[in-house]
Amino acid sequence: MKKILLALLLFAATLQAKLPETEQLIVVTTKNWSTPNGMLQCYEKKESVWQKVGKPVHVKLGRNGIGWGRGLHRIPKDAKIIKKEGDGKAPAGIFSLKQAFGYHPFTVKYPYKVYKETDHCVDDVHSKFYNKIVDSRKIKIDYKSKEHMKFPKNYYKYGIVVNHNHIDEEGAVPGAGSCIFLHIKKVPTAGCTVMNESEMKQIIRWLDPNKNPLLLQGTEGVVKRLGKGLSLFP
Repeated sequence: MKKILLALLLFAATLQAKLPETEQLIVVTTKNWSTPNGMLQCYEKKESVWQKVGKPVHVKLGRNGIGWGRGLHRIPKDAKIIKKEGDGKAPAGIFSLKQAFGYHPFTVKYPYKVYKETDHCVDDVHSKFYNKIVDSRKIKIDYKSKEHMKFPKNYYKYGIVVNHNHIDEEGAVPGAGSCIFLHIKKVPTAGCTVMNESEMKQIIRWLDPNKNPLLLQGTEGVVKRLGKGLSLFP
């Protein structure tokens, strides 16, 4: 029993690596690795105590569930499910958040960018712009595959860029997954986490750049283990 406990503690320790201070968490929990369904709960730290903010939100994730992504955590050496480009899985782990975005101006305190039809998120693994959002009018295009950041459907009408597979100065690892967002949609995705428009807008309004918000996403077991490193759970 002691050996098992020690192994679990060491395993948990390998998942927590230089986690930044944060006072806001978006926590998405799934029942298992293969389900496209999850629950989202926001938390805010007040006087060193995490408190729930708002009601839990039903969300959809990757159509094939989730897999370990590249973020602020360490992927376990024995991980069996690791996110890859085109696998239809959302990333599990702890991730910082980049800018919020949408089709129209939105007055909020969190960094927010209005995207155009010519703005592309590059998912071509052979491109030097892989996993970056670029203005296609201002670059020499070297990619054959991309996502338009504005298109007739409202999926990206409001959203947030998840800092997956781009850690500090390391850049993106080709094939490890790209263009991961929180955004609007009613059905499972290719790897993003989605909800309805009012829920998405409410989260964007709530985000405070001074509180360094993070996304914690995974199965119940992963969320509990990683959450301990953030003092979310005792």
